[in-house]
Amino acid sequence: MATQIIIPVVVLGIIALIIGVALAVAAKRFEVKEDERIPQVRAVLPGANCGGCGYPGCDGCAAAIVKGEAPVNACPVGGAAVAEKVGAIMGEAVDNSMPNVAQVLCGGNCEKAPRQTEYYGLKDCNEAVVANGGPKGCRFGCIGLGSCVSVCEFDALHMTDKMLPEVNINHCVACGKCVDICPKNVMTLIPKDQIVHVDCQSKEKGKLVRQNCEVGCIGCGICEKTCMFDAIHVQGNLAVIDYSKCSNCGACVKKCPTHALIKEGRKVAPRKGLKPVKKAAPKTKPAEA
Repeated sequence: MATQIIIPVVVLGIIALIIGVALAVAAKRFEVKEDERIPQVRAVLPGANCGGCGYPGCDGCAAAIVKGEAPVNACPVGGAAVAEKVGAIMGEAVDNSMPNVAQVLCGGNCEKAPRQTEYYGLKDCNEAVVANGGPKGCRFGCIGLGSCVSVCEFDALHMTDKMLPEVNINHCVACGKCVDICPKNVMTLIPKDQIVHVDCQSKEKGKLVRQNCEVGCIGCGICEKTCMFDAIHVQGNLAVIDYSKCSNCGACVKKCPTHALIKEGRKVAPRKGLKPVKKAAPKTKPAEA
């Protein structure tokens, strides 16, 4: 009786031993060696796994950096401090350019851009936009249901009582999730030291803008004529700022008739190297004889 039990156990043990040895040999033979820098880079990343870098978590970001598919400053959460550590591991210099922050390019709150229809569906901007583009008359304006707020993992966005999202730049890491989810392209990323911006995305003609929003850009071009740095131009009925040229002087803000241009009250370091651009004098018609 004992023999009938012992023999199968021994046979199974021998088979298991053979399979184990075979698997160990195969694992050794077909082993894919990981670049030793990947765990080093992974160790200095903050571990937020937010996906703001565009890769699946910090593991994916670390692998992409080591493969050269992502820059050493790819992690928006870690900022300059982490970028320097990653750069030291990779033996690369770090680009210390100004970080970005999220910005809401719409000033049309519930008072300035009233709704023309009511929406009773899910509290989701992407659901609401399916219903005739949203409840607002302006088809470019913020819908105001807070989908951007719901995806922010850093407590950097909150809805105001006037149904517009507001950015806390001290918390924003420019992960871009709010930008990705906004169906109206109202959310964008701008340089952190940029305090003058156009809070409008409407490309409608001025008359229609005025019908739908008190603070929309009407494309009048006064800002373009006022800017001494050639930093703002009207493109498709909308004023657009070239942030590389903008001095944050705010001259355009003072002249804007609809207050679509905004200058934030926070203090930033003055931008260096920008000089006023001499504009060509307008052509005058020759006097008739």
